[in-house]
Amino acid sequence: MPNTNFIRTGLIMRSVQALTAAAVLSLALAGPALAAQCNHPAGFDGFLAEFKKDAAAKGMTPKTLALLNGVTLDQSVLNADKRQGVFKQSFEEFATPRINQRFAKASRMMNEHAPTLRKIEQEFGLPAAMPIVLWGLETDFGTHTGKHEVLRATATLGFDCRRSEFFQNELMEALTLVQKGDLQPADLRGDWAGELGQAHFLPSSYNKFAIDFDGDRKRDLIRSVPDTLASIANYFKGYGWQPKQPYGEGTANFEVIRKWNKALVYAKTVAAFSEKLEGHSARAEQPKR
Repeated sequence: MPNTNFIRTGLIMRSVQALTAAAVLSLALAGPALAAQCNHPAGFDGFLAEFKKDAAAKGMTPKTLALLNGVTLDQSVLNADKRQGVFKQSFEEFATPRINQRFAKASRMMNEHAPTLRKIEQEFGLPAAMPIVLWGLETDFGTHTGKHEVLRATATLGFDCRRSEFFQNELMEALTLVQKGDLQPADLRGDWAGELGQAHFLPSSYNKFAIDFDGDRKRDLIRSVPDTLASIANYFKGYGWQPKQPYGEGTANFEVIRKWNKALVYAKTVAAFSEKLEGHSARAEQPKR
């Protein structure tokens, strides 16, 4: 977990300054919603210009906003947003191949990261199998994190009028990750809707729930497996996960799973995969007679 026992005065001062900057930016983000006009009459460039003006008023620096210079509309993102038919599949169509294709590797990951998972379960109350399952379903255990530029993707979806306010906020949150020093601009690559890192957190969830669990004083969901697994657990805890309680359909914990992804078939897949993995792990740990 984060180590705040700094020794040198310089480190303390830099940390206070960073916290102060983060607090100021958090207060700005808590203000009125961004309101750049979607489908702007001046086109995408006009939309970005208006967004930059709003973001600057909320505390974003010129250096950070310069990351948007030259950003263009990504039609492939709009196309992907319109063809989300996968969640309309039946449970058998959706779950069976995803569980079968990942189960053996998930079992290996359970063993490989067992010490970390035990600590996570003790601290957050989330069964050890569940962060492994989410890690596997989202990015195939960090091997397919996505190739879209997060700033371009969220700006594109913010320009589109269907969920403009939501994605303008995600664009602001992505810029905040850079301005606070959590990520470098080159780290902002992910899936088409702006999800990034090994667990595909939206930028707002990264800002809110990402934690340092490997002790390097960085919230790194791009490269750190311990940070990734623990941040998944912190997300679930933040939405009211109840330790040592069932999580099948109809339970309070199942509704917490749906906070991750509201699609019923996805939540059912997470629950079924986790139950299967937990059972397999428990049998493997039983002493042989």
